[in-house]
Amino acid sequence: MLPTYLDCNATTPMEPDVVREVQRFMVDEYGNAASPVHMYGTVARMVVEKARRDVAAVVEADPDEVIFTSGATESNNLSLLGLAEEGRRSGRMHLICSAIEHKAVLEPLQHLESLGFEVTKLPVDRGGSVNVEALADSIRPQTLCVSVMHVNNETGVVQPLNLVAEVLSAHPAWFHVDAAQGFCKELDMLKLKRIDFMSVSAHKVYGPKGIGALIMRKRRSLPNSLSPLFRGGGQEQGLRPGTLPVPLIAGLGMAARLALRDQVKRKASCMAFRENAVEALESLGALIHGDQRRVLPHTINISIPGVEAHQSLNALKNIIAFSNGSACTAHTQEPSHVLQAMGVQGDRLHEAIRLSWCHMTENVDWDRVCDIVKKLQGGAL
Repeated sequence: MLPTYLDCNATTPMEPDVVREVQRFMVDEYGNAASPVHMYGTVARMVVEKARRDVAAVVEADPDEVIFTSGATESNNLSLLGLAEEGRRSGRMHLICSAIEHKAVLEPLQHLESLGFEVTKLPVDRGGSVNVEALADSIRPQTLCVSVMHVNNETGVVQPLNLVAEVLSAHPAWFHVDAAQGFCKELDMLKLKRIDFMSVSAHKVYGPKGIGALIMRKRRSLPNSLSPLFRGGGQEQGLRPGTLPVPLIAGLGMAARLALRDQVKRKASCMAFRENAVEALESLGALIHGDQRRVLPHTINISIPGVEAHQSLNALKNIIAFSNGSACTAHTQEPSHVLQAMGVQGDRLHEAIRLSWCHMTENVDWDRVCDIVKKLQGGAL
């Protein structure tokens, strides 16, 4: 038997309805959305535009503000690197981000630094929330863009985007949000009209891998200043050329519709699972990282005293599948930059593991998990 999957922050299982939708446009209705001169192309174009409306509806955006991409990583790159030309033209060469951003934000910003831009990283408090006062102190007339994630992928802490928006209310800086972990899960923050760019991935919301979107709100006071990363046939308003992957887009659209329909039921399911998990893990003396008043119900990041992360991963691999942090850095031995930014040090840093689940997650035999971990703590394994 396979272990119970507790790594949904890395990628989620696909909803059965989404699977059927993707298969339909893979096998039966396989037209090119750019060829609406016959029925196949017309159907493809219609499903793409329906998906565009469905994705927009999640955050109360307009459909023409949705640009389909391969996922949040591409959307992050398009948002940040796509502003480089505008930054040079205007002389606004300063960028701001939080210290706990995903590598898909930090690395594009690092590249911009090599091109002469200056990047300020905002600290976070011990609960994992970005320091908004530091943002107010750091912003300047030359600030081009501020990038703050929606939900941290390691701790599940929802960031105070509403307070960030207040600081930026009278400033022309672009506001970018990496919403990969919270899109379709926490809805209110992403409806803020001050957010200019929002990056999402389908595979984090029970959809297929390889598709996502950049939701780009069009503020009248600031004309669109993004430059495309590559050139082609002019699809997606000239910002993301290439043949649209209709089956994947259809899957993302279906995932967005289901998220809106089932949000209350999904949250209740995740909360019930969380209560059982926390009760079991607290019996091990586990230290939970992140302000638990601000976390989404499907994530928990803990350090188990006396048990390093690699020991937990190895001893429990046949029971539960989980991780020691972000999927993109799972192959490295470096401690989490997120936890370090939160002030986690020493043994606690190396003991930290992340469990993440969803409404489709099966029950876990927590008694068996705890028995094994207690043996590790006692040196019996």
